[in-house]
Amino acid sequence: DVQLQASGGGLVQAGGSLRLSCAASGLTFGDYGIAWFRQPPGKERGGVSCINIMDGSTYYDDSVKGRFTISSDNAKKTVYLQMNSLQSDDTAVYKCAAAWEPFGSSWCESSYNMDHWGEGTLVTVSS
Repeated sequence: DVQLQASGGGLVQAGGSLRLSCAASGLTFGDYGIAWFRQPPGKERGGVSCINIMDGSTYYDDSVKGRFTISSDNAKKTVYLQMNSLQSDDTAVYKCAAAWEPFGSSWCESSYNMDHWGEGTLVTVSS
């Protein structure tokens, strides 16, 4: 079975940093793209950042460009989301998801394109 385990959330002050991890198992890592989505309290889920493991291409939502960095350790089948300069608006449950054989950039735009989901990790940014 495919499993995605997200970790690294917590409570941080505004301006601080956190690094989230998404550890994958049960899949051929190189055949997938991994995405981070988040759902703030009382709001809809939205995309944050994605990485295509096949070719290393990355995508970021405008709200996190310049502050968040996505990367992967293919040997560990783990994707990281380094989050810097955190703001109160970044408070959310963060989930990672996997899309099989992603193509182009559109695969990253919608949660409907994801094939597998992990449990969430809560990020709380205090102001």
